[in-house]
Amino acid sequence: MRALQIILLILLLIPFIELYLLLEVGSFLGIFPTIIVIIGTGVLGVWFFRQQGFTTLKRFQDSLARGEVPAYEMIEGPILLIGGALLIAPGFFTDILGLACLIPPMRKAIAKYVIEHYLVTAQNSPFSHAPQEKAAIEGEFRKED
Repeated sequence: MRALQIILLILLLIPFIELYLLLEVGSFLGIFPTIIVIIGTGVLGVWFFRQQGFTTLKRFQDSLARGEVPAYEMIEGPILLIGGALLIAPGFFTDILGLACLIPPMRKAIAKYVIEHYLVTAQNSPFSHAPQEKAAIEGEFRKED
């Protein structure tokens, strides 16, 4: 329940942070340069998202071809998607967060954190699909025509 409250708080704070930053930057640069910067970051975000997406997809396919589990690439895909969506959303705060998701070293660090803190510990949970001792269920099977 605590995580849900934190997410709700973040979702409520982001518009206020964005509005504050837009007003500050707009008062410094002016309205038209601010609009151009916002549109430019959206276009740049789409281009960067596409480039990094294809790079991650290539690494994913290369890992599969080598017979390795592409764990980082499977985590980096959704991080890229979130980063692209944040860059397309108008605002400076979301642009900073989106850029952090698209820069390869930052994305790798986020993926490493997710794997170590959420996926590795999830193997010990009762909902994991890790092999466990299970009781055999005996029965008979008969196919009738």
